[in-house]
Amino acid sequence: MAPAPPRTRRRGLPSTAVRTARKLGEIRRAQLITTYGVGAMIAVENESFLIRGIDSWDISDAPFISEPRLARQLGVSGFRMPPAPDPDSARDGVRAVRFPEMYSCPHCHQLQPFRKFNSPAGRAECSTCQESLVPSRFVIACTHGHLEDFPYWKWVHRGNRTAHGSCGGHLTFEADGSTASLRAVLIGCSCGVERVSMEGSFRRQALRDLGIRCSGRRPWLKDAPAESCQEPPRTLQRGSSSVWFPVMHSALSIPPWSQGIAKLVAPFYDALKDEDPASIKAYVRIAELLRHHPNYTEDDVVAEVAQRRAAEVALTEPVHDTETVKRAVDYRRELYEGEYRSLTKAHPEVAGEEQDFVCEPPAAPIDALRSSHGLTQVMLVKRLREVRALQSFRRVEEPSPADSPMREAAISQVKSSWLPAFEVSGEGVFVRLDPERLRTWEERPEQVARAARIRENHERLLSARAGDSDKPVPASPATPRFLLLHALAHVLINEWSLDGGYPAASLRERLYSADDMAGVLIYTATSDSAGSLGGVVAQGEPDRLAISLKTALHRASWCSNDPLCMESEASGADSLNMAACHACLLLPETSCENNNILLDRAALVGTPDGRTRGFFTS
Repeated sequence: MAPAPPRTRRRGLPSTAVRTARKLGEIRRAQLITTYGVGAMIAVENESFLIRGIDSWDISDAPFISEPRLARQLGVSGFRMPPAPDPDSARDGVRAVRFPEMYSCPHCHQLQPFRKFNSPAGRAECSTCQESLVPSRFVIACTHGHLEDFPYWKWVHRGNRTAHGSCGGHLTFEADGSTASLRAVLIGCSCGVERVSMEGSFRRQALRDLGIRCSGRRPWLKDAPAESCQEPPRTLQRGSSSVWFPVMHSALSIPPWSQGIAKLVAPFYDALKDEDPASIKAYVRIAELLRHHPNYTEDDVVAEVAQRRAAEVALTEPVHDTETVKRAVDYRRELYEGEYRSLTKAHPEVAGEEQDFVCEPPAAPIDALRSSHGLTQVMLVKRLREVRALQSFRRVEEPSPADSPMREAAISQVKSSWLPAFEVSGEGVFVRLDPERLRTWEERPEQVARAARIRENHERLLSARAGDSDKPVPASPATPRFLLLHALAHVLINEWSLDGGYPAASLRERLYSADDMAGVLIYTATSDSAGSLGGVVAQGEPDRLAISLKTALHRASWCSNDPLCMESEASGADSLNMAACHACLLLPETSCENNNILLDRAALVGTPDGRTRGFFTS
């Protein structure tokens, strides 16, 4: 990763001469999707940088990732892994830009833009004191994703009627360490104005009261013009999680895309998509693509390339914004339905063929699980591949399905035909509930009432987040079925983290809840081969699964926060849970696909007074 090289003017050189980009360090590819993606800040020693848009990345050697179903949902032709150039190469791959621009010296307490310190090349150091500089602790951002430095000059001169535009003084920054509060952070100016603390700067109206409006800046996009923005900016800590929330989407590779000719062509499609049939056949012969695949012919490769090309053309057809939203919702449902169908059918391993999806029923019968726990099917997913892609990001408030399109912070200045992504290889266990028993249980009045309470709170929040947008407000998925499946996934992850050899943060849920779907997939979420060592699949064997379920339900029947937890009628963020807390159901962020909301432990085991019966006690 390297910062963008600035334009420099030197004697004897034209003004367009460019200094060699400085290499800052290395981060893992997966982190460029999940933690330090486009628009996120990253600390490098005593400096801070902002990851630039994907249109500035050097992707000439970045591997192409094919996942047609996910590409169709996101409206792109494919995905690229973040570039990882050779350490000895002069290439930098991912670009970064210095942000925040304001730095301070802990010795002389000067607070000014970094360039004014005249630091030696490649170092952040005060030229006067030779002390390491400190990047600004505070930035301001708005819910539309814009980001800029904290307006220190306006903050320290607030209420000073004699200062108009500039006082000619120099700002100072001092943290006396007397307390950990913002009261100990003091901003001053050499013009003689009284020093003020940062106390109160995080209030919602603090910046608005000073007449500070969002400037619409997008410093992560090179030369991007400022946008008109009416959203009030908010003060944030530079390292706060509220500065950057990734918006990621994922899909499992399922047949036929996970095997056969589709898997064979996928790595080479980028090189073949613009070629005619004769050139494709020539490429196949020269590269010997079919050398170890005698069952396929050159015509099969040509047909597969043509099919993928047609799918890409369909994505470029212009549609109305409302139709785009509807299409995205339909594609997501189609994506999950396709996975559900594949998970309910056996896909055994085929000798001599590379497969990304191997799913088989256990050797032993599950009759005991069917009668005691209402499970109608258990499938051992011995091999799976998941593709996770970064579509955009949010600031200040975490992403919501009802977000206005204005909140979608772009990761490139012009819409790109690809998105950054990475692959996850792993294993898992899929369980499906008995539809008849489930239907009887979810129609009970007490279950309908509990789910309705959560759904009302959720839909109220979705409507508030949608604001005045023309985008239709999505319906809340909070139904008795969803609450049950979600709670079941959480107790199984907690139980298998103790028995399967994986920490809870390395396990992940995928819920399939609809009128015609009632299943849960628990799988490993690691981005390397350690996710397929068999520890989770072993938990799906009927005897072991019966013990896991019994123990997990026993743990769920009592919480250390009871009776408050079980008797709660609204808990968690925005009152979107009922009987659920950190002592019983909540999981690490990486494990839950719903941000630990829409949970109710009573859906599993009922309430102690017997008024509400759980699915596993009915």
